Amino acid sequence: MNLKKPKFWDKKKPNALAYLLLPVTFLLKFIKLFEKKSKIEKSKVKTICVGNFYIGGTGKTSLSIKIAEILSKKKIKACFVKKFYSTQFDEQKLLESRGKLFTSTKRIDAINLAKNDGFEVAILDDGLQDNSINYDLSFVCFNNLNWIGNGLTIPSGPLRESINNLKKYQNVFLNGNSENLDKIKKHIYKINSNINIHIGKYVPLNIDKFNKEKNYLAFSGIGNHETFISMLRDFKLNIIKNIEFPDHYKYTNYDINKIMKISNDLNCEIITTEKDFFRLDKKKIGKINFIKSELKILNEDKLISTILKINENN
Repeated sequence: MNLKKPKFWDKKKPNALAYLLLPVTFLLKFIKLFEKKSKIEKSKVKTICVGNFYIGGTGKTSLSIKIAEILSKKKIKACFVKKFYSTQFDEQKLLESRGKLFTSTKRIDAINLAKNDGFEVAILDDGLQDNSINYDLSFVCFNNLNWIGNGLTIPSGPLRESINNLKKYQNVFLNGNSENLDKIKKHIYKINSNINIHIGKYVPLNIDKFNKEKNYLAFSGIGNHETFISMLRDFKLNIIKNIEFPDHYKYTNYDINKIMKISNDLNCEIITTEKDFFRLDKKKIGKINFIKSELKILNEDKLISTILKINENN
């Protein structure tokens, strides 16, 4: 089942419904206290976890790919690891198109597969809250647009864990526009003055193939639809209609036909994300095109230095 995140999650302050759900929120926190944490057996494979607090749309997969590219340039044999979810085959296909991917219902099993296959570094797309693994390096990803929403944890808000838990992490990655950047950085440093903040923004790689004189219908089923639309408009594409679906949405023939009809009625082109394109029935894609994008890192040398530190402790 695909569900859209509740709109009240992204309010600047909690509303009545958020407060009504607080007993459930506290119960989940209480249960979490009793989860056991065990360390991975020491092995040759190093682990880098790219995770988040805010649920969905924070740029985890894109940062994972960027880290893999950096390690590849340094001749370090790296792979991707992802817990298997049948609803997330789009992300799995995207990672597979960029490198070797190991999946399993247990992340530790996928890490061991990577070790047995001779990989030096396993990059985990998600898994920050997996207490069975002690990572060598972790990144907490946020999208500047939504930041922490109303600041509460699930189900009262969009956070997997309290923002105050940043005090136990060393690296944060901020992704998106710079509008709220100073305010967000100030908030982060107030919690952890020693944390490293890395900054990036999505940049389209194939924007030249799109005619800026034409009108476009844009649709997506990703964690942060607003960021996708903002990027398209930043690069001067005229988006006259945009349609948002739930994250990891499985498109039906009805959905595609409806999108096609709206496009015909508006006499416009159709554009979506690379992740969404992987989820479309290739027999039905017609005139649907996708934007291929990558993360542009503001200070890539700083990120490279942080990543390469995993080899300092053997």
